[in-house]
Amino acid sequence: MPRITEDHVIDSIADALQFVACYHPVDFIRAMADAYEREESPGARNAIGQILTNSRMCALGHRPICQDTGVANVFFEIGVEADLAWTRPLQEIVDEAVRRAYRLDANPLRASVVRDPFGPRKNTGDNTPAMVQVDMVAGDKVGITVSAKGGGSENKTKFTVLNPSSSVADWVVQTVETLGAGWCPPGMLGIGIGGSVDKAMVMAKMSLNDPVDIDALRARGPGNRAEELRLEIFDRVNALGIGAQGLGGLITVLDVKIRHFPTHAASLPVALIPNCAATRHVHFTLDGSGPAEFEPPDFALWPEVTLDAASAAARRLDLDALDDATLASLTPGETLLLSGTLFTGRDAAHKRMVDALDRGEALPVDLRNRAIYYVGPVDPVGDEVIGPAGPTTATRMDRFTRQVLAETGLKVMIGKAERGPEAVKAIADHGAVYMIAVGGAAFLVSKAIREAEPVAWQDLGMEAIYRLRVEDMPVTVAVDTCGNSIHESGPKAWRRAG
Repeated sequence: MPRITEDHVIDSIADALQFVACYHPVDFIRAMADAYEREESPGARNAIGQILTNSRMCALGHRPICQDTGVANVFFEIGVEADLAWTRPLQEIVDEAVRRAYRLDANPLRASVVRDPFGPRKNTGDNTPAMVQVDMVAGDKVGITVSAKGGGSENKTKFTVLNPSSSVADWVVQTVETLGAGWCPPGMLGIGIGGSVDKAMVMAKMSLNDPVDIDALRARGPGNRAEELRLEIFDRVNALGIGAQGLGGLITVLDVKIRHFPTHAASLPVALIPNCAATRHVHFTLDGSGPAEFEPPDFALWPEVTLDAASAAARRLDLDALDDATLASLTPGETLLLSGTLFTGRDAAHKRMVDALDRGEALPVDLRNRAIYYVGPVDPVGDEVIGPAGPTTATRMDRFTRQVLAETGLKVMIGKAERGPEAVKAIADHGAVYMIAVGGAAFLVSKAIREAEPVAWQDLGMEAIYRLRVEDMPVTVAVDTCGNSIHESGPKAWRRAG
């Protein structure tokens, strides 16, 4: 029997992480293409079109689909009869693969893992350690599933222990309605039911790697309660009208996946984990013959997407000539093309800004009548000005918003997802505007960035403040100067009985 070596595992996982960073799974491309054809909401359809365009660009250019290249999740199914030539702990073997993949000079992936969950939260610099799950199974082979899970969707994870007589569907639908758009729909819902707290969570995470097959299930009809539940949740969640990026529309989820396990008679544990429009995973099997090989999807799979109409109808906005009258004329849901100067700044930069303001110190950049983009880009390669640079979830900046607007004169913020009530009120109080770029279109967005220069706090790495010069960067007005939000009006307009 051929031996499965450490090198087989390392080479395969490293290549898999590079592969999933740049290529959507085939079933996901097909599901997104179908969503693009069926979506009737103009804003949501345009967002799906940007995601598909970005997906094809990344496949052609072999660059990351999203700037958040995710935490590495690696699931092992190790055959009890497999001949393993391993001398190190499996965590060390996997981490070597992750280190190699994320530090690859030809296509560096963003390192997002911090060493300590509290304290200084210093970045490990190589995206290690990976999250490793092991299951011992029958056979003499090793099955491995590699996925890269972004923070925006991971942060929306929910868990509960229901009364055994309660409705799982009711809890899931009610919970999804409260998640907002930070998980970047349309995407997947992974649900683990039963077992224990830890078992339910693992099942939910693993289910996100199952094939998209909701249409096939509907065509043949459900064969058990779990399949009935999948269809019920799928229909009811889509009836909420949340839509792509929370803009309002017909399609919020592409599929609902469920795994279940026996549980205590007094319990009904339920775990819910959404996956975003940057769904990334691949499965392979090692049998001792060598590392796995990965075949890119056929480029004919991607549909013809025309963004020209949306661009032609978009209003152009000069970021170097912002004034109150112009900002007051912007309306929620309006599509804009931004040109001019744009500063970057996300969590760590905002914390430093407010700390400096509290000390009465001047900031290293003048934000008066300027715009800031919540982004942590991937490093550039070759002749790129910047790597993939999609938006991060704006709600994490809500706690800083009022002080930053009041004390710096900032007028425009750009991120993804909705803002909380206090942030919306602060935006209205200061005559500012919040805009969204499409989460899941990071490479496409980066092509609008013509210059990028770090100007402050470079020790923060991808969270440093950059001065960008953008040209025709596509965004949507999310909150206007009066505090009206598309994330409220959009879903309300598209909500259906369900």
